[in-house]
Amino acid sequence: MLFETFRLIRYLPVWNYVNPYDRLAFRAVFDACRAMSSPDPQAVQSMFGRIARGYDVANIILSGGLDRWWRRRLVAAVRRQAPASVLDVATGSGDIAFALARALGPSVPVLGLDFCPPMLAQAEARQRAAPPGRYDRVRFAPGDGLNLPLASATQEAATISFGLRNLADRARGLIELRRVLRPGGRLYILEFSQPYDWFRPIYYFYLKYLLPRVAGWVTGDRAAYDYLNASIGAFPDHEALGREIRAAGFQSISARRLTLGIVALHEART
Repeated sequence: MLFETFRLIRYLPVWNYVNPYDRLAFRAVFDACRAMSSPDPQAVQSMFGRIARGYDVANIILSGGLDRWWRRRLVAAVRRQAPASVLDVATGSGDIAFALARALGPSVPVLGLDFCPPMLAQAEARQRAAPPGRYDRVRFAPGDGLNLPLASATQEAATISFGLRNLADRARGLIELRRVLRPGGRLYILEFSQPYDWFRPIYYFYLKYLLPRVAGWVTGDRAAYDYLNASIGAFPDHEALGREIRAAGFQSISARRLTLGIVALHEART
């Protein structure tokens, strides 16, 4: 699918303005996507550690602010079910954990787990900078999505936002999420997906050619965003991911495509 898109992009008018060296770089990203299998955990951890300080700002700039809207949709979905506890896996700098705490109120504990210490440090710094008492029920801790440091059937809801594609073993990660959820617990996955067919050439041109340059300027680490772009391109569409979620033992699976399909919000129940 990606490689048909690449062929289409070559016929876009803008392609004529790309110099031969950049064309080779553009093709290399697609070749990396072709060669990519499972993400290497140490490489992913190192990459997020390098971009932790500029990560939030980069997300806002690169998505044109849409990342905030996507996250609000996730938080609204969780709030409708009014869970008594929430686990946020791959919490990063804590955006979702803090938003959940604000939406659900001070009686609901929110646990944010991440396996990247610099990202957790950013989350904890934000928590300390908040007004006293605002996030007292939010707790951050180290945690690997493939081996969650929690007892089985302890959480009423679990979220993972733009982190599932970075797991070395997606199936194992989904099974772990199911393990820690109580019977009837809810899973919410916000993740990049595959856009509508007509939008695909434009999206992949931006994703593979323009975005890494802007990200490199914002974070100082273009290579990290080359990886992230390849991981987005290799990720399944909303239907295929729904099948993976079902294979992990979930039921009542739904998916909402957002922003021309480039992001999908999946919900499921144990």
